[in-house]
Amino acid sequence: MMSLLSVLLQTQIPDEAKGMYQSGKIYVVVSVILIVFIGMIIYLIRLEQKIKRIEKEHEL
Repeated sequence: MMSLLSVLLQTQIPDEAKGMYQSGKIYVVVSVILIVFIGMIIYLIRLEQKIKRIEKEHEL
């Protein structure tokens, strides 16, 4: 009986991804995606703070 781990280790990686893994470029791609995602989160948080401040000013 094959365990889940052995099945996961035997999965085939597409040829395009093999080149990225071997050259280490996959880490660059993941890093860029994380930076963009974190930037979007920071932008949305700051935007929400600005909206709350404007709403508070107009209530007075």
